[in-house]
Amino acid sequence: MTLNINRRGFLAGTAGLIALHPFSAHAAGNQAHLRIMETTDLHVHVFPYDYYADKPRDTVGLARTASLIKGIRDEATNSLLIDNGDFLQGNPMGDFIAYERGMKDGDMHPIIQAMNTLGFDASTLGNHEFNYGLDFLMKSLAGANFPVVSANIALEMGSDPTKDKTLLPPYVIMDHKVTDGEGVEHDIKVGLIGFVPPQVMNWDRRHLEGKVQARDIIETAKAYIPQMKEAGADIIVALSHSGIGAADHSEGMENAAVPLAGVDGVDAILTGHSHLVFPSPGYADFAGADVDAGTLMGTPATMGGFWGSHMGLIDLLVEKEGGAWRVVSAVSEARPISKRNEDRSITALVESDEAVLASAQKEHDETLAYVRRAVGKTDAPLHSYFALVADDPSVQIVSIAQLWYIEQMMKGTEHEGLPILSAAAPFKAGGRGGPEYYTDVPKGDVAIKNVADLYLYPNTARAVRVTGQQVKDWLERSAGIFNQIEPGAQDAPLLDASFPSYNFDVIDGVSYQIDLSQPSKYDPKGVLVNVDASRIVNLEYNGAPLEMDAEFIIATNNYRAGGGGDFPGASPDTTVFEGPDTNRDVIVRYIVEKGTISPRADANWTFKPMPGTTVLFDTGPAARAYAADVPGVSIEEAGEGNDGFVRFRISL
Repeated sequence: MTLNINRRGFLAGTAGLIALHPFSAHAAGNQAHLRIMETTDLHVHVFPYDYYADKPRDTVGLARTASLIKGIRDEATNSLLIDNGDFLQGNPMGDFIAYERGMKDGDMHPIIQAMNTLGFDASTLGNHEFNYGLDFLMKSLAGANFPVVSANIALEMGSDPTKDKTLLPPYVIMDHKVTDGEGVEHDIKVGLIGFVPPQVMNWDRRHLEGKVQARDIIETAKAYIPQMKEAGADIIVALSHSGIGAADHSEGMENAAVPLAGVDGVDAILTGHSHLVFPSPGYADFAGADVDAGTLMGTPATMGGFWGSHMGLIDLLVEKEGGAWRVVSAVSEARPISKRNEDRSITALVESDEAVLASAQKEHDETLAYVRRAVGKTDAPLHSYFALVADDPSVQIVSIAQLWYIEQMMKGTEHEGLPILSAAAPFKAGGRGGPEYYTDVPKGDVAIKNVADLYLYPNTARAVRVTGQQVKDWLERSAGIFNQIEPGAQDAPLLDASFPSYNFDVIDGVSYQIDLSQPSKYDPKGVLVNVDASRIVNLEYNGAPLEMDAEFIIATNNYRAGGGGDFPGASPDTTVFEGPDTNRDVIVRYIVEKGTISPRADANWTFKPMPGTTVLFDTGPAARAYAADVPGVSIEEAGEGNDGFVRFRISL
């Protein structure tokens, strides 16, 4: 008997709670149901807590994912629990352990302790495991009660991957027992092999250069998988801390899950790294991906989100014939721990597992104290009350930190030596958020949780390579936030309320003026509407007019580089660096390294003078304390605005 059940048919027929998975309920005497559970990209999120915002969060946490495990195990006669990497770094708890407490021989890392509590069967390394150095990594892994495998990171390379001296075992073959449809127990050997993007050699060069080397994922898989078969592996599962990207293999590719799934001998593949979910509609148009079947290149696959948001599941019906096991049917899914409602509120679908919380309670409490205390100082206030009308300290510190980071990341690449600019936008700038919705960090101590006030979103760092013309058009797109102003107008409204502040990018590293008398080149959605319009004037680099055919690197984030906001020059095609670090982490590291930051705005952009012309804009009442120090702008209070805002007048 062979069960042929696709993912859509299975989920439709088993909505709600089920007592037993169909593979377990209907397996024949020579068949067994093997369920593989995956967590991926946990990033030290044990607790359902946002340490930056300093409040609970129902969308994250291994303690929540853990509550799914018992029920998932009860649905299957046989199961394995596997982590797919990126567990050691990624939130303030990880930084606290690495930078404050440290790891001595015999210490237990809280994420490892939580994984031990849940009885994980195995894990692989993600790229972020290397962020704190090899010594920290190995001391952390020493506490694991489960094997950790990684095939393509070598201490010494041989003539082919199988001759490498690897940092960790490249694979493990687990002697597992499965119970068939008649209740008879069988031995089955499950092979697990792990992979990490070879880009770690660039991302963590300072920790890894001269110590390890990285091989191409597909090259490594093709070498080791036959060896695993020869060693007796009945079923091989690839632990791919690599995203779902192109179907065709290219040397050294970062997101290699699709061609890896097509390597002969791979029976199932766990993916991650991208912080996305598979199967999901977002992958419907990807070559080699079948969302309905839950497969990549015909191989069952899953990706369980990030930070514990989902539990990835692959159900295999395996059959023994002639002394050998083979997969005869499979179903994949990803189960969430929460759901987003139509009103954008969040409903938790599970409660926390108390044993997992208890395993890391001490470190959680210590982390709370850590995020609430100063990690550096600012010698000027960090506020966004005037971020839409003048060069602004809250935007500038983000821009400076990005520039500092990307300068390091460009070293040793083909892009080294190109001038680097940095683009950043204000996130908290009033609007629908109300008159209190502004960044406001006073002069003095800066705590880690203050960084959330500077940078709201968990974006990751990116760099794009653009021309001078694209720099200008990028700024033209940003300048669409302003209404066109007639010369000589009195108290004209300055801002287009339909234009979101997060699309008002300021670019540091160049200087420029915005001519409000001109129409906008782009509409609020980024559509080109006035081909010949030019609001950006006197655009200079290093004191000279910026050349339109010159090339630049712009430091930005994954949203912008991925095409978010439709900015000229910002696209996957121009992206030359995809960082493993969030922009928040970059800002924290910058503050820690500098000790005291000086985020004074330098007025690198201003409005072109329009004598006799005044405009109005609204901001939060607390702006009054800073109005006298706005650079490059003649500003005065002009009464009360609407809905609790205060109004200011700018003389152009």
